[in-house]
Amino acid sequence: MLIFRKPIEGIDRPQMPADVVIVGGGPAGMACALRLSQLIDVHNAKNPESQRSKENIYVLEKAREIGQHCLSGALLDPRSMRELLPGFEKEAPLDAEVTKEAVYFLTEKSKFKLPITPPPLRDHGNYVISLNRFVKWLGGKVEETGITIFTGFAGSELLFDGNRVTGVRTDDKGVDKEGHQKSNFEPGYDLNAKIVILAEGPRGSLTKQLVQKFDLAKNANPQTYGVGIKELWEVPSSRIAPGEVIYTMGWPLTTKEYGGAWIYGSKDNIVSLGFVTGLDYADPRLDPQRVLQDFKQHPFVTKLLEGGKMIRYGAKSLPYGGWWAIPPVAGNGWMILGDSAGFVNSARLKGIHLAIKSGMLAAETAFEVLRNDALKKDDSSAATLGDFQKKVESSWIKDELWKVRNMHQGFARGFYAGMFHTALQMVTGGRGLRNRYPAKAGYEHMRKLAALPADGGAEAHLLGPAKGDGKLTFDKLTDLYHSGTKHEEDQPSHLVIHDTNICNTRCVKEFGSPCQNFCPANVYEMVDDATQPSGKRVSLNPSNCVHCKTCDIADPYQIITWVPPEGGGGPNYDGM
Repeated sequence: MLIFRKPIEGIDRPQMPADVVIVGGGPAGMACALRLSQLIDVHNAKNPESQRSKENIYVLEKAREIGQHCLSGALLDPRSMRELLPGFEKEAPLDAEVTKEAVYFLTEKSKFKLPITPPPLRDHGNYVISLNRFVKWLGGKVEETGITIFTGFAGSELLFDGNRVTGVRTDDKGVDKEGHQKSNFEPGYDLNAKIVILAEGPRGSLTKQLVQKFDLAKNANPQTYGVGIKELWEVPSSRIAPGEVIYTMGWPLTTKEYGGAWIYGSKDNIVSLGFVTGLDYADPRLDPQRVLQDFKQHPFVTKLLEGGKMIRYGAKSLPYGGWWAIPPVAGNGWMILGDSAGFVNSARLKGIHLAIKSGMLAAETAFEVLRNDALKKDDSSAATLGDFQKKVESSWIKDELWKVRNMHQGFARGFYAGMFHTALQMVTGGRGLRNRYPAKAGYEHMRKLAALPADGGAEAHLLGPAKGDGKLTFDKLTDLYHSGTKHEEDQPSHLVIHDTNICNTRCVKEFGSPCQNFCPANVYEMVDDATQPSGKRVSLNPSNCVHCKTCDIADPYQIITWVPPEGGGGPNYDGM
């Protein structure tokens, strides 16, 4: 079933022809646009009689400004950037080069430093960055080349002609909550493109449409996800060195959940810290935002943050499934990049460099079509764009991901089993006990309340919302304030619940309405309603949404669909 906002019928939509449309202005999309521009420049310099234009190459970015919705830890492996822009270090906004790293296992009150840092977490030579500032810088490079970036324009649906993708429709603007046109109504554009490149980030809404329409995931493992909850802190001088990296595993999670924390020292006494919780936990009462608040109460972390100030907050999902969960990445008129495809190394907690490399390979594929005049022959076919699939499989993207292809699946039976499988996979080049471990979607791990201890058992400290003391720990609304989130209030909800009766009758009893817990921004509430058999009904606060997509991923009934809000709305991850 394909889901998007119900289009307004009976209106004439502006039509725009395009050679290439890149949906998403994150690192993958920007790298793709920049590499495509480079290839065109080289061709034009060598072939003055056969010039190729950049005029009909467009990037769509749903945020108000370039980079505004970009959030990561973030550590940058510079490998792909050195291929894209040799010498980029001289001008890119790099906060600190990693010079020190450590990994700790935490119990509730103690810490144990691993005597040897595991090879995947050795980060010397990588850079601590703000992904927001880095993408903003990349976007400036793209604009300098003459390629147009449309900010504040979301891709609302794909356009098809049979089994071919023929373009993208952008969001309608000026529609009220009831779906009626307001005085400032502007219909979305139909960008009729020869090649559509999807670089939307994790759980992309257009990517989801594409995967469902063509059943692209039929031969892949279900994609699994984690949600990273991040805070940016300003701490007293010399508390942590710029370029110092700390990873933790263990507490506050139990041995049943998957996840861990990062602490990155940046310049100007800024610390990036956060916790990634795998969205395949069993107890529906677990709250990932509370996990981060509990983590900060560990003596080791409390001492680091003491006297500091939290200045920014955000949340983002990330794909954990690895190589076996990646669907076909090219077809008839389309390609999929970066997190949208699942190019993340969960063992290294890194995906930016893979996103950039995938963007470069997609650009090279698109350029071959341009150079050979295939667009004029209407030949951006599956066979032509299929070169992208081949390029990925023969590149270092596969080399890197193949070695950790079973990483996350090995933790299906808990922490200790996962560590055993990880060690075995390191020895066998990623194979482990078998070449392909089975997997199931994260939400399928969630158990009903009747099968769980009423008091939460060992997970009791993770359940329910954090109250916060306002200094070290914070409730969701306080954290949300620091995300800079802003949406136009009078617009249709971009969080579509397809059957609220399930929420109000079954879910509240069977799972205790986990949307209240897994959402890091208080979007979902269960309010009193005497007309409902359960006495409760679901209520939405879509203007709180930080675009992490957790609800779309973790809902146990899979009846929530995230679609883009009116272009420009969302968080403001300045400096994140």
